[in-house]
Amino acid sequence: MNAAVPPRDRLGRPLHDLRLSVIDACNFRCGYCMPADRVPEDYGTDASQRLSFDEIDTLVRAFVRLGMRKLRLTGGEPLLRKRLPELVRRLAVIPGLDDIALTTNGMLLASQAQALHDAGLRRITVSLDALDPDIFAEMSGRRGQVGTVLAGIDAAMAAGFARLKINAVVQRGLNEDQVLPLVERFRGTGHVVRFIEFMDVGDSNDWRQDRMVPSSVLRDRIAARWPLHPLQADYRGEVAERYGFDDGGGEVGFVSSVSTPFCGDCHRARVSADGRLFTCLFAGEGADLRSVLAHGEDALVAHVAQLWAARGDRYSELRGSPEVRDRRRVEMYLIGG
Repeated sequence: MNAAVPPRDRLGRPLHDLRLSVIDACNFRCGYCMPADRVPEDYGTDASQRLSFDEIDTLVRAFVRLGMRKLRLTGGEPLLRKRLPELVRRLAVIPGLDDIALTTNGMLLASQAQALHDAGLRRITVSLDALDPDIFAEMSGRRGQVGTVLAGIDAAMAAGFARLKINAVVQRGLNEDQVLPLVERFRGTGHVVRFIEFMDVGDSNDWRQDRMVPSSVLRDRIAARWPLHPLQADYRGEVAERYGFDDGGGEVGFVSSVSTPFCGDCHRARVSADGRLFTCLFAGEGADLRSVLAHGEDALVAHVAQLWAARGDRYSELRGSPEVRDRRRVEMYLIGG
């Protein structure tokens, strides 16, 4: 099929990245994403609500025709999706798709890392908010064990994933004291720890700005122990600011959506497990793609191009303004962050 003319939104931003949720169930109940007192234990377990592998294949091919080159599989917890390596194998051969990555909490990674690598996956991001077992347990809703996640990271390395990203959401008074231990644990390993500001995604995580630790504070704290220097972005629109250790011990990253919005370079779309398109992490509503999928790839290409051309999202730049302050926001666990 012919490539479509890559669309640009109302602010001139192209569509380069797609974050695709393959399941909205999760085996954790992290307070900043899927708090246990707000989300039932059996949430997301109805497989009939999810896009099938055939639908996902068609959807990804359509997005590639629109200019998407980087695909990230998310959840929920994507490793809960049955036969995930089979899906990766199908997607990895799509012409024009340059990169497939996966974000996981790591609890099921040890048993699946080799199969995922064999299927064609080459990049993994592991969410790891603390090394202290008690803090980790508290932040995962008492569902996770840090030792199991670390074993998953080791298994991924053994399977051929040489350079993982380790993401930590930092909340004031909860896991601030885990920042330096996380850096120390992964310095010199080739992995990259990235600290993410606690964000007001969704309406369930009781976000307050005074619980958010600005990236600049964390950067200065780390630099006082291990001097840093800024690094150039790997590509335009990269969400993390990169810093290298002066002693050659690798690098660290900071995702600063609250203190330093990067809406102007955002070229990411998000699709939920049930096939809704969200054009912003903080969007209130998603556009149904599943009904259009039934009409084939060409129909989906035309529909998504129209939706993207109408996009004007810049929530982080407007945070707190009347324009966005009181609207509902999609929950993080539906679109993978």
